[in-house]
Amino acid sequence: MNKIPITVIISVKNEALNLPSCLEKLNRFNQIIVVDSSSTDATLSIATTLGAEVLQFVWNGKFPKKRNWTLQNANILNEWVLFLDADEFVTQDFINEVEIKIQNPNYNGFTIQFENYFMDKKLRYGYGFKKTALFKKTKGAYEKIEENYWSHLDMEVHEHPIIDGKIGLIDAKVIHKDFKNLEHYIDKHNAYSSWEAQRYIQLKKNNNGKLSLNQKIKYGLLNTGLLPMVYFLGAYFLKLGFLDGKEGFYLARYKANYFFQIQTKVACLKQRK
Repeated sequence: MNKIPITVIISVKNEALNLPSCLEKLNRFNQIIVVDSSSTDATLSIATTLGAEVLQFVWNGKFPKKRNWTLQNANILNEWVLFLDADEFVTQDFINEVEIKIQNPNYNGFTIQFENYFMDKKLRYGYGFKKTALFKKTKGAYEKIEENYWSHLDMEVHEHPIIDGKIGLIDAKVIHKDFKNLEHYIDKHNAYSSWEAQRYIQLKKNNNGKLSLNQKIKYGLLNTGLLPMVYFLGAYFLKLGFLDGKEGFYLARYKANYFFQIQTKVACLKQRK
């Protein structure tokens, strides 16, 4: 069977729990690169045992972060690249659809959608999650954001890829299921909210710069102080999150609290000015 001409790039740090399930589903792709940040668990041995190339990335606190660095420095064999996290697992339907759609010369990138799990339960309602993570390496890169150790996050999390050309949509979903515990989820989003607060302050200094529609809505609501409440009401009632049971309620509350963290951290940063 011919391999699909896509280079899959997986950014990791201490992902021994998730990485096996991610890598074992990627054998139809032509090249797999795992980009590590000095893992101290079995991540590296898992990656090499399962046939992935491994790169080490050491961040200096400035641009570029891990994904842009990989685009700039790795020996990427294919024009198309797919960026995954270790807790994102492709399906056969996704692979089959991608194999066909990348042959369309009218598209330089594709947005992928996710089937989300929370506390081990598949969620059918609430706000969906999607990102443009499949694109041609010569037509896209993650946005450049100047920062100086806003956080310890060495990878692009909320930076969006900027694609030169038309972007399509992959209908088949990727499974998003983190095998780590709830404490990891909370710690991760605490770090994300610190980054978002610093990003918000920078955007205000630069008159908001270039924002997507979703970013404009998010930061506009953040200005009013209503974002946590609006998100919870939307996710739990408007998007029927209550039909996912207690897990749907917990996730809506956690995400609303995430936006509350951003809001209060922004207030603290403004007080220091």
